[in-house]
Amino acid sequence: MKSGKEATRVAKKLFSVSCVDGKLDLEVVEKVVKKLIAGKPRGYLQVISAYWRLVRLNESSNRAVIESAIELDSATKNAVLTDLKKKYGDQIAAEFNLNAELIGGMKIRVGSDVWDGSVKNRIERLSEKF
Repeated sequence: MKSGKEATRVAKKLFSVSCVDGKLDLEVVEKVVKKLIAGKPRGYLQVISAYWRLVRLNESSNRAVIESAIELDSATKNAVLTDLKKKYGDQIAAEFNLNAELIGGMKIRVGSDVWDGSVKNRIERLSEKF
């Protein structure tokens, strides 16, 4: 059985092969997983698990979830998306959701980065001070 470190190393190599021009190619990902399952090399389940983790992390870092208390107009959506593309690159995809609990403002999540400019967050921070 492969050690966890060795499986991670192999998964990182497979992941780097799966990227074409700096972007993850989902067809290559599918081929890699199928080859691993078909060949069943020693420790392939650990390799697939580590590889899938890298794929998920890559996908979540290229996806922005924007929550707002009210429906945003197209100009605001475009401005937010333009700013996110400047920061994260052109491959970023945005998902706009309504969340009435925010009361006002926006909350933006890209991978593990979170910007919370909501009224709810401000009220919570104020209540912690007093």
